[in-house]
This record gives sequence, structure tokens and C-alpha cells, in this order.
Amino acid sequence: MATKEEIRPFYYAELQGYLSQAPGNKISVLNEALGKGLWEQVNQTINELNQMTGEDYNRFKIVPETEQDLDGEYYSVVPVVLYRSKINGLISRLHGKYFSDEIPPFSGTPTAVFSQSQEQTQTFQVQLLLEVQSKIDEKLSSLGESNKKEKGFLEKVKSRLSSIRTVAQLILLLLSTAKECGLSIDELKALFN
Repeated sequence: MATKEEIRPFYYAELQGYLSQAPGNKISVLNEALGKGLWEQVNQTINELNQMTGEDYNRFKIVPETEQDLDGEYYSVVPVVLYRSKINGLISRLHGKYFSDEIPPFSGTPTAVFSQSQEQTQTFQVQLLLEVQSKIDEKLSSLGESNKKEKGFLEKVKSRLSSIRTVAQLILLLLSTAKECGLSIDELKALFN
């Protein structure tokens, strides 16, 4: 049987490293171009762990699904949630077997860590939208009557802010509304400076 110190490099360094580099929840699948190297590395680590411990951790291996694109080409994908849960599961299993006398690796369950991260992201997005709305209000009050194009742009953006959920949507809103109102990128930039 392997010792705690023989397992530690896999447990702390390698597996937690793979987990920390896993894409966030915005990407629903890892395709061959994006993630094949990621899941192959994890599976190789599991092979080495099996050899070192004499145990079978193959149920934690990442097995890609095959999908077909519109052109009829087949490719491999791995849902990010599956990728993350397999690695979380293996880390938790190793913790229970070899490191139960130490603090759990996630300071709670993986779900709690994910929820905290999601909450922080949502808080940031709300704060960003409030700052944008405040900036718009400030600009609207300082623009004169001769700036009808800019005022129209700011009023349209302000009226549409409530539907924004992500930073990407905010950027898209700003750019599409600027185009709709006839503002160039330089004029948009000057407006928010």
C-alpha cells in the first residue's frame, strides 16, 4: 500500500492543479480542440495512481462522449461538470483514505465552493451594472441639448440595462446600441472617459 507522502504529489499538486485549471461553468463542454489534453493528463495520472497504490481508480477516468456536428464529422466532448466532478470525487476519495486526519481540501463540499464562486461573480456583475448606470446618469446630466445623439444612446442603454446578465451582454449592448445610434467606437470611448 502506498504511503501518505507517496500519494501527496498526486493529491495536492497534480489533481488539485487540474481542477484549478478546469474551465468555469460558462463552458458546458470540453471539445477535442479545447480539452483533449486536459482529460488525457487526468487519465494518465489515474493510471500512475493505480500502479502506485495497487488499487483501481478507473471509475474516476474521464471518458469523452462522441458527438456529430452539422457537417457529419464526429468529435469527442466532455461535459465540464463531469470533468470537475470526477476530479473532485477522486480528490475526496484520496482524502478519505489517506488524509482523513487533515482539513478537507475544499473547506466544505465542492458544491459550497462552486456556490461561493458563483455568488461572487453575480455580486461583481450587479456592482458593474450599478456603476454603468451611475456613469450614464452622470453623463446624461452633464450633456447639453446639442448632444442629442449621445443622449439618445445613453437613454437607450439605460432602458435596456435591466435585461443584462453578463459582462459579455453588456459589451454587446453598448456596441450594438452605439451602432444603432450612429456613434463610432471613438465617440463611445470619449463618452465614457
